[in-house]
Amino acid sequence: MRPLAVAWLVLNVWAGSPPGETKPIAEEKAETSKGVTRISNVSKPTLSIFRPAKDKDTGAAVIVCPGGGYNILAWDLEGGEVAAWLNSIGVTGIVLKYRVPRRPDQPQNKPPIGALQDAQRALSLVRSKAKEWKIDPHRIGILGFSAGGHLAAWTSTNFDKRAYEPMDDIDKVSCRPDFAVLIYPGGVVPRDKEELSEEIRVSKDCPPTFFAHAGDDRVTPENSVRLYLALKRAGVPAEIHIYSSGGHGFGLRPSDKPCSTWPKSCEAWLRSQGLLKSDKAASAASQ
Repeated sequence: MRPLAVAWLVLNVWAGSPPGETKPIAEEKAETSKGVTRISNVSKPTLSIFRPAKDKDTGAAVIVCPGGGYNILAWDLEGGEVAAWLNSIGVTGIVLKYRVPRRPDQPQNKPPIGALQDAQRALSLVRSKAKEWKIDPHRIGILGFSAGGHLAAWTSTNFDKRAYEPMDDIDKVSCRPDFAVLIYPGGVVPRDKEELSEEIRVSKDCPPTFFAHAGDDRVTPENSVRLYLALKRAGVPAEIHIYSSGGHGFGLRPSDKPCSTWPKSCEAWLRSQGLLKSDKAASAASQ
């Protein structure tokens, strides 16, 4: 397990109540079992910002969306540990605590719109803070696992259509990720179907995307494969890794499975895309 860093800053995603929140839910709680801390009953979305060492800082930033089936958030496995890895390669890791679970008045057969609202607002908020936080507003990506991978894909294909009425100047700032990293995403392809889910709207303007999935995942790798092919057909740069084994929910904890190599492959892809520039170049870009 990668040691967790201490958040440099934690801030609310919304200045007041999030859009659509009308009924109270149970109190938020965190429970740890089998080496994973799971957060449930999230009604106040937050961003936890983890900064890399100054001598490593590239100026890039990534919003991290933990998975958990839109029911809970795998907070350390697919959140804090990922931010620590991003810091190790010079990237600011920003873990999004988005709203879960689905609210009772929402369709249970569709992804919860509150999560998309939180992710879109998070991207605009981070980009609005780029100069203050010394990050490059043109190198802000999104990374998600499982349901968080679906959220990252959803956000990456719906940046032209905000899922809530703009509230303030922050919502005038673009919510388009500059790149996306999708790790064993689920729900991108409906069960027993071949086409992409209706909310995944691929166009030529979608950001470059990296995929990693295990071939033996119970959440079929077709979720990654079919979105990869759709992006390629649209002319969007994309790279995909389907590993022979690894199952589901491997995060980036080391193991003897081939899937454990994905962070190195992802780092190489980020470098090949010119996303891990020097700190001097990043600082100049954020002026």
